[in-house]
Amino acid sequence: MKYLSCKEMQELDRRTIEEYGIPGMVLMENAGRSVALEALKMLKQPTKATVSVICGTGNNGGDGFVAARHLFNSGVKVKVFYLGNLKEALTKTGDAITNLKIALKMKIEIKEVSRTPAGTFPPTLRFGDVVATPRSAPPHLIIDAIFGIGLTRPVEGALKELIESINRSKIPVIAVDVPSGLDCDKGIPLGTAIKATKTITFGAAKVGFRNPLAKKYLGELIVTDISIPKFLS
Repeated sequence: MKYLSCKEMQELDRRTIEEYGIPGMVLMENAGRSVALEALKMLKQPTKATVSVICGTGNNGGDGFVAARHLFNSGVKVKVFYLGNLKEALTKTGDAITNLKIALKMKIEIKEVSRTPAGTFPPTLRFGDVVATPRSAPPHLIIDAIFGIGLTRPVEGALKELIESINRSKIPVIAVDVPSGLDCDKGIPLGTAIKATKTITFGAAKVGFRNPLAKKYLGELIVTDISIPKFLS
């Protein structure tokens, strides 16, 4: 298995898009669809299942929107949690925003979890129905599309509590590209990290995944093709 650093993977994406003309939307579509296909394998009765997709504001979140769309089309009850301000997001452009807009047009349920004026997330995020509330059953599966490979800062505050509450819940989790909070070059948590059941990583495994300490966060590792030209990696 080949391993790439965060910078090497980002350069691979750049070359794929700029030199070979494969749009970022194609890469994102393939990434999200591959996550959805793995999710369907994990659900015993997809049309009776509930999946929570937790999306950050970057491209990792965009992969999550695509996965949510494919699951929705397969008859799965999907609930998306967007860790940002929807009104503000809809004024922007980019592949992730395009997929957010598509999900909204398809009437996929999206719950906004926006920052307060102080820059923190509200307490409801910490123990909200991403996992379960007294009025709702827990989802059968959680898709972690919060942070991608570019995370370098420690996870703190409400997001740290969210990740830890997901880990405590024992609900199966698919991590998109890398478990949120895991340093993809070192294979150690940045404060905390999702403990995934499966990690669907794109193009190549990441250098940090070789660290034996990363195993308990990665779970089963699946490397999937998203149309990056083979000879580049």
